[in-house]
Amino acid sequence: MKVNSHNEWDTLREIIVGNADSTACLTFPTPGPVPQETLEAAQALAREAYPDYFLDEISEDLEELCGVIREFGAKVYRPNGQDVNKLYSNRSWSAAGNNVYNMRDLHLVVGDTVVQSPSHERHRFFEATGLYDIWYEYFEEGFRWIAGPNPRLEGNYKIPFAEEGHELYRLAEREILFEAANTVRMGRDLLYLVSASGNYLGAKWLQGVLGEQYRVHTTEKIYRSSHIDSTVLCLKPGLVLLNGYRVNEGTCPEVLDRWDKIYFDDILPYPQETLDFQEQVRKRVHHKLSELGIENNLGGMSSEWIGMNVLSLDPDTVVVDKRQTGLIKTLEQHKLTVVPISFRHSYFMGGIHCSTLDTVRDSTLESYCD
Repeated sequence: MKVNSHNEWDTLREIIVGNADSTACLTFPTPGPVPQETLEAAQALAREAYPDYFLDEISEDLEELCGVIREFGAKVYRPNGQDVNKLYSNRSWSAAGNNVYNMRDLHLVVGDTVVQSPSHERHRFFEATGLYDIWYEYFEEGFRWIAGPNPRLEGNYKIPFAEEGHELYRLAEREILFEAANTVRMGRDLLYLVSASGNYLGAKWLQGVLGEQYRVHTTEKIYRSSHIDSTVLCLKPGLVLLNGYRVNEGTCPEVLDRWDKIYFDDILPYPQETLDFQEQVRKRVHHKLSELGIENNLGGMSSEWIGMNVLSLDPDTVVVDKRQTGLIKTLEQHKLTVVPISFRHSYFMGGIHCSTLDTVRDSTLESYCD
């Protein structure tokens, strides 16, 4: 089939689901060759943060998700992450990638266009190549394939600020930076979150490449950390699921004025085993890597709201983490069919929506916000 997906809810036909093979994201402070002893020590430490049982459980959960999608009747692609962990460098820094798990993060499908976004994270510089085999298969049918300009990511491009007691950062506006997961697709309208993973220049560039038939709406009122799909999820025409902790009637983006809103705030807290693994394993490795002068992603994890990260198979069917009983009840109250699955390590890896990228839906370009 040809690439064709205009929104988050029309009937799913084809999708990409990520893979679990992982090491920590490693960024080295200097360009050029990294001493072999330092590299081997860093890689060994990173493996401690991803023990075999942990990766096995992630793979099991992804396979369950793939099974649900195939049973629904849609085709599933899987990316190739074979080379993503290799070390690379430019004139200013060196880095090694992490995984090809979060399919949504770096790719935005808008109709028959695939936009590869220029990430602010140095370790993601070559991550998108893990999908190239899939895109070349689609290319036989033809589609528009656009990549954002490779960012230099030199100097201090993360500018710290404090907001509501939280230490966050924003991205400098001196080059185009955004991750595709900062956007929600609603046909002709796209909502773009200005945050620590997307700046205004990114929104301006996206509007330019999509053209006048689309409208990119920016917001920074609702959330300033990273990505939008644990804050705003459009479930069907005119119905949107909103994070009730971050969004209220006063801050809800105007583009959603005519939509029915589900303000959801009954998210489950972190499981104790998740907190224990973070404290006893990941933080220990994080500190050891930091002592070697190596930036890494093991010091934190996703917020509890990653449990709100759902995938629509059609306007009436939603795949949800089975732990989130409050969310399941809420969605069922709105006449949606919920398919619960196990997603045990989403707090470290990413949620159901994060790990998937719908490439083909039964959809046409329409306006839902006028």
